[in-house]
Amino acid sequence: MKLSLVVPCYNEAENVAAFQQAVMAAFDDCGYSYEIIFVNDGSRDATLHNLKKIHAAQQCPVKVISFARNFGKEAGLYAGLQHASGEYISLIDADLQQRPEIVRQMVQILDESPEYDVVAAYQDRRREGKVLSFFKKCFYAIINALSDVTLQPDASDFRTFRRSVRDSILELNEYHRFSKGIFAWVGYNTCFIPYTACERAAGKTKWNFWKLTEYAIEGIIGYSTAPLRLATVLGSVAGIAAVLYLLWVILEKMLFGIDVPGYATIIALILGLGSMQLFCIGIIGEYVGRTFEQSKNRPIYIAKEILDYPEKEPEAVLPTDGDVQQDNS
Repeated sequence: MKLSLVVPCYNEAENVAAFQQAVMAAFDDCGYSYEIIFVNDGSRDATLHNLKKIHAAQQCPVKVISFARNFGKEAGLYAGLQHASGEYISLIDADLQQRPEIVRQMVQILDESPEYDVVAAYQDRRREGKVLSFFKKCFYAIINALSDVTLQPDASDFRTFRRSVRDSILELNEYHRFSKGIFAWVGYNTCFIPYTACERAAGKTKWNFWKLTEYAIEGIIGYSTAPLRLATVLGSVAGIAAVLYLLWVILEKMLFGIDVPGYATIIALILGLGSMQLFCIGIIGEYVGRTFEQSKNRPIYIAKEILDYPEKEPEAVLPTDGDVQQDNS
């Protein structure tokens, strides 16, 4: 198998059939074999029903992995990588915003450029508001400043890579996964190419501002311990400020006297220091919570059903006249 396309699906009932047709049209005359691995991530619509119809037809080699519940896109990608049998593996969404024709270009780059192990696509033009674009720029600036690895701005999970890269990724069995950080951490030579995302074929996007924020926090915490150091720095600054303020109060008492206690000052200090303490405890709690969940050693996903495509039966070999004579003797 030359290429495996890993396609996580969550409520994509209206898109999976169109996606398969787009893949078949893009790779019709490619000259090499490929497979599509659909991962149904606990969809609540008719996604699984439609995937079973696609699998039964087998217009091209199709595998279907169905989760017992929604485990998230990262788990879907991990499951697809486990079941991929291709020399190259491609991660692509089912909504056709990422076109299969670009995957074919990625394969060509890997064939012609052995020095590259990964071909990743980044959006050269984004159809999004200025506010969301600003926060995304801030995220990449923060994580690249805090983390030991560097993330390419605007690069998505849309990429194609060699099997050796897949094997390295599967060795990282962490429960909380952040694919962009994982690809950056394992290394390998990466070629970045621009692409323009198309409109969704059907349905609505599953991402919103708060989910993107949660995803960003996952990336920062998963690939940097700087927030823990921030808690230490804030505590140190607060301690120094408290000592300086205490010295000022003592001097003021000795030199000028204090007629009326500073009610507003005391309240401001209590609120400020209390908020700082809660903030630091929250940072520590994020790390402790992830350590606790990882220590349970639970599986990244649970597959309720796996539909593989039938293997081709070997052609029958007819005996030659010499073989028949030899058998008779």
